[in-house]
Amino acid sequence: VDAFQAWCGPCKTVVDLFRKIRNEVGSDLLHFAVAEVDAIDALGKHRGNCEPVFLFYAGGELVAVVRGANAPLLQKTILEQL
Repeated sequence: VDAFQAWCGPCKTVVDLFRKIRNEVGSDLLHFAVAEVDAIDALGKHRGNCEPVFLFYAGGELVAVVRGANAPLLQKTILEQL
């Protein structure tokens, strides 16, 4: 989940990376979403940050967090979690 604030917008710089990885591993294993933290109370702790936050869930539980648009770290985290 790409957690963002309306004034900053979702992190578009990693969309291509997400598409590439999803094409490689298949859409059955990997799903991406964006969430505006101002509109979702459960994400309130992420408000006020100007960096994107990527939240990784498995089985309904938060399993990893990556702060910032660090493409190599995002790719590593995605592949590790799969």
